[in-house]
Amino acid sequence: MLTQALIATYAVCIGFVLAGLIGSFFQLVTDRPPNFDFGARSSLAFVWGMVMCILAGPFIIMRQAIRGRRIERRPIGWLVASSTIAGMWSLFSGILILNLIFVALT
Repeated sequence: MLTQALIATYAVCIGFVLAGLIGSFFQLVTDRPPNFDFGARSSLAFVWGMVMCILAGPFIIMRQAIRGRRIERRPIGWLVASSTIAGMWSLFSGILILNLIFVALT
């Protein structure tokens, strides 16, 4: 039981780190923060936008949640709900990345 909890925590951390790296890289390259609005100017832009949103989703959610709490004075429940969603999303992203790493190594 403890081993499974540690693996899940590790997967959440990997998911958050991956989301942060992709979100920060996107902001560095495009000079605008990532968001879920990815206009489909071409097929390649649409696919890139989907991949970026899928992998950087927790980063986008947490950035918006913290911004909403600090600037718009949203209730603390909003931040807790957003953190829960981002955490679960990070867990699934982390498990996906760990599985891809294990497949690549075997």
